Amino acid sequence: MGKPWFRVKRYGFGAGLPCSWEGWALVTGFLAVVIASAIAFSERDLNLHLGIVLASTAIVLVVSWRKSDGPWKWRWGNE
Repeated sequence: MGKPWFRVKRYGFGAGLPCSWEGWALVTGFLAVVIASAIAFSERDLNLHLGIVLASTAIVLVVSWRKSDGPWKWRWGNE
């Protein structure tokens, strides 16, 4: 699996903030794509902007799920 890019949350479900430079690069790239799409397409074609945002969100979710340091499950902080 290699080193994790994200740590799982102590409370709640999913991953928290990145714990490596690769995770931070993924989050920074995601924000850059969303902002560039908003600037380029929001006034002319809202549907294209929405599609880009949804696709990039799905990519970030899958990568963060696969590169987390543990399984995603609901946690109450007891572990």
